[in-house]
Amino acid sequence: MNRVGDEYLDQLALTGHDRRLADLDLLARLGVRAVRYPVLWERVARDEGGPARWSWTDERLGRLRELGLRAIVGLVHHGSGPRWTSLVDPQFPEKLAAYARLVAERYPWVEDWTPVNEPLTTARFSALYGHWYPHARNPRTFARALLNQCRAVVLSMRAIRERIPAARLVQTEDVGKTFATRALAYQADFENERRWLSFDLLCGRFRSDGVVARWLAEIGVPDAELAWFEANPCPPDVLGLNHYLSSERFLDERLAHYPREAHGGNGRHAYADVLAARVVAEGPAGPGILLGEAWQRYRRPVAVTEAHNGCTREEQLRWLAEVWDAARAARAADADVRAVTLWSVFGAVGWDALATGRSVRYEPGVYDVRSPSPRPTALARLARALATGQRPEPAAEGPGWWRRDERIWYPPVSVGRVANGHRASAPSRPVLVTGATGTLGQAVARACQARGLPFRLLRRAELDIASHASAAAALDAIRPWALVNTAGYVRVDDAEADPATCRRENADGAATLAVACAERDVRLVTFSSDLVFDGEKRAPYVESDPVRPLSVYGGAKAEAERRVLAANPAALVVRTSAFFGPHDAYNFVTRALAALAAGQQFAAAADAVVSPTYVPHLVDAVLDLAIDAESGIWHIANDGAVTWVELAAAAAAACGISARLLEPRPLGSLGFAAPRPRYSALTSERGELLPPLEEAIAAYADERLTPTPSAGGGASGPSRRRRRRRTRSRRRG
Repeated sequence: MNRVGDEYLDQLALTGHDRRLADLDLLARLGVRAVRYPVLWERVARDEGGPARWSWTDERLGRLRELGLRAIVGLVHHGSGPRWTSLVDPQFPEKLAAYARLVAERYPWVEDWTPVNEPLTTARFSALYGHWYPHARNPRTFARALLNQCRAVVLSMRAIRERIPAARLVQTEDVGKTFATRALAYQADFENERRWLSFDLLCGRFRSDGVVARWLAEIGVPDAELAWFEANPCPPDVLGLNHYLSSERFLDERLAHYPREAHGGNGRHAYADVLAARVVAEGPAGPGILLGEAWQRYRRPVAVTEAHNGCTREEQLRWLAEVWDAARAARAADADVRAVTLWSVFGAVGWDALATGRSVRYEPGVYDVRSPSPRPTALARLARALATGQRPEPAAEGPGWWRRDERIWYPPVSVGRVANGHRASAPSRPVLVTGATGTLGQAVARACQARGLPFRLLRRAELDIASHASAAAALDAIRPWALVNTAGYVRVDDAEADPATCRRENADGAATLAVACAERDVRLVTFSSDLVFDGEKRAPYVESDPVRPLSVYGGAKAEAERRVLAANPAALVVRTSAFFGPHDAYNFVTRALAALAAGQQFAAAADAVVSPTYVPHLVDAVLDLAIDAESGIWHIANDGAVTWVELAAAAAAACGISARLLEPRPLGSLGFAAPRPRYSALTSERGELLPPLEEAIAAYADERLTPTPSAGGGASGPSRRRRRRRTRSRRRG
């Protein structure tokens, strides 16, 4: 819970956990034994001198105790306390200690404590970079914020141990690593020493003759304040290491190699500060190196206290697998590694903008809270599997993007001394994609390529989906873990005169694949349409609404849904609507913009309402659901309901094209052979996974400027602009 200006960004509220006591039962079912859990100062003691509000924490900690889950209680997490104090308040340490005493008296059975989470990182974000309150940007305020937090930890543990003598300190910190060119080696050395400062102070082992001590002296920190920690050591019982891909940085004085937003300096040199994974030839050091360095430096028990990657699902799996493997390897090398913590179990909001309030983007964790009740993702299965020595997730195989060649964005630089030792298992089974010549097939292949998911994209000559023999032969030869069926008859109006072909390709074909996949335990994804509805509802359709198709095409899709799920209940049937994307010249939006840009009139229905769907958003969500092993019918469309003419106008505005020649027309005047519903907007009762339509149109306009080649047999990757958005790291190190 961090403060930005006068507002608090409360992850408990943003993810809905503060309203769901039953979440704790989900944790117990995961098989975990300990939970980092908040008893946040600013939530309990909002008003200075006012009554403490214990009811929420009483209920939660009581339930954890009933479930047999050990609570590691946190008092301040990425925050600065209630409004009546701050990180630079001279009395911050004593005030937090007084609160810690109250918490210990109320919950005397709690043995593990984290009074302040990541004091060094919080000080950087709040007082050096200005992201969080008090929004300072100077070294001296940074030092004050850090020393206040570390002193608060010491005094808080002293107060807690007066009531609970055996209380243990689990001290967390975001520990990164900095690399640099030879000219900037001095800056990297300084940052690599400074990263340990909170642990050094608490352990009473701060070096008064080191580079960090000299820097603190230069900015005016009195020696007596540093000496206080030597006289009052509070060594952590467990060093909690939080490590993110963005925690590793590379510094380079050759500014011309990097975008302007990466430029900075230290007063002595101007340099770019970029993600190490994007430039270091050997790749990032990774969690294994950091665990080893912490163990060698302190010889105290260590744990990974946050393991999260805000990325696509398979990359989340790969990161967790790498962290787990690193912890096991460190233990094998005699390091006392106690645990790996899945963080955050219920996801997080706004971290793509560093939790500054400029974004509300949600990143799922072990559970996805966008569903009516938290929905377990593939991370839940992987967590259970790792705890029992198994690795059942095929999508977790293979290297993460930070280990693949395409991670490099800038001229690579060898640093020579990185030996991460991580070797990802080679992928053994691909995704099979049907419909090689279609828009969706190409899009799925393109997404697989970008995400490092091995795939096979097949044409009709290679797999006739309506032939069981053909389907069986392809599945047996390729041995996929999932089949994404994008093949079928797409000519809605032609289907009125050719119902047999439409039924064969859309209903018989999907049903045939369902049987073949069920026989081989292969996950099946197939697509349906909003045209299974008649439009009489006049409110967005949900998955459980009855289907009443008006056209031959809609009827074939409705039949396919019934037959697929009857033959293969584990299949995922995705209903979508009016899809558009930058790599297809024939979709409605692209055709409308081409006509308007050429000065031609373009007619569009002004009385038919749909939910347009941006294809890259669609296929990424579908692949995530396939990895999660979701089943049944799911509506996936961007959030929004517009007429076709409104869609064309919005796209034209986003692309800077005049909509003067756009002609609103009644649906019945456009000459379609197949009847269409006048209202077929979609929403979901299972979870709305895609962003609003406005964001989809903006993404289309952005991507339209940098077109990507056809996926073909080997699928080109996405533009750098799109990769930038997909792999943006959770936080700046």
